[in-house]
Amino acid sequence: MDYNILCCNVGRRGRLMMDFRRSLAGRGKVVATDNWSVAPALFLADRMYMVPRLNDPSYMETVLEICEKEDIKAVTSFIDPEIEILSAHREVFLSKGILPLCPSRETAHLCFDKYEMFRHLSSKGVRTVPTYRGLDDFREALGRGEIAFPVFVKPVSGSGSVGARRVDDMDTLEELFREAKFDYIIQKLMTEGDCDADVYVDCISHEVVSVFSKRKIETRIGGASKTIISFKDQALFDFVKEVCSVLELSGPCDMDFFMEDGKYCLSEINPRFGGAYLHAYGAGVDFMPFILDNIDGKACEPEIGRYDEGVLMLMYDDVVIARESDLMRDYHD
Repeated sequence: MDYNILCCNVGRRGRLMMDFRRSLAGRGKVVATDNWSVAPALFLADRMYMVPRLNDPSYMETVLEICEKEDIKAVTSFIDPEIEILSAHREVFLSKGILPLCPSRETAHLCFDKYEMFRHLSSKGVRTVPTYRGLDDFREALGRGEIAFPVFVKPVSGSGSVGARRVDDMDTLEELFREAKFDYIIQKLMTEGDCDADVYVDCISHEVVSVFSKRKIETRIGGASKTIISFKDQALFDFVKEVCSVLELSGPCDMDFFMEDGKYCLSEINPRFGGAYLHAYGAGVDFMPFILDNIDGKACEPEIGRYDEGVLMLMYDDVVIARESDLMRDYHD
């Protein structure tokens, strides 16, 4: 059997395409989609397809047609807005023998709506960042002494840190809400340090089978990207399991954490391959064998923390060279 994997909306994740192909080692194809003909990662997959935008009524029909044509065995997306779409069609994929690498519909919604995630985790007793939905709630909490300036604001369903910023006073906060460029939430400003983890949740057992944790180093390399270094902490591994026990996750996840009073506190979850999964892969943590076992209906043996500490990832710019004749038609509106 060929283990053909469909990667949706690949954008600039070219290195991820190359790593996937290396892991498959001829046992299947990496098929990539995007709605922009010059998305670099398209040219580094085995097969590429143009698709409509996510809000196009024909989008999912197009994806399912590609799945049938390419005999796809697993599907994932590299962008947050699509996760809920894939999750809403989990049963459709499963009925066609395709493994959806995405959470349940309910968990997908929680991951995309940061305030609902806060409410859910708080109700389950899981440590998370104190979050307020609007100015009225925030003012009441401020009056009770639950929170103080400076605070952190960001879009409730944002991605890629767009619209996220520190706010030092009420005048600035009120101005942001009046401008309403984003649908904001207000959070406690966490200052004790942060880290993140690449996590694989088994699609059969729904247990955590892999965790790769890393920290950013503030020094910039040639002005490009922050250096990342791997570390291990059993307390973090245990906290990841606690978080996953109150959610219905499946497959790869990118989790962000803060420290508070010496304990880990969940910031957010992107239930997909994170941009820094490249570091995990380079350090020997490969999720592809887990995916292939899950495609075969087999639960995976845990390999949590099976990597070296002190592994650095130094990111740099690269380029894809292609011919204009290789471009496909865009699906731009």
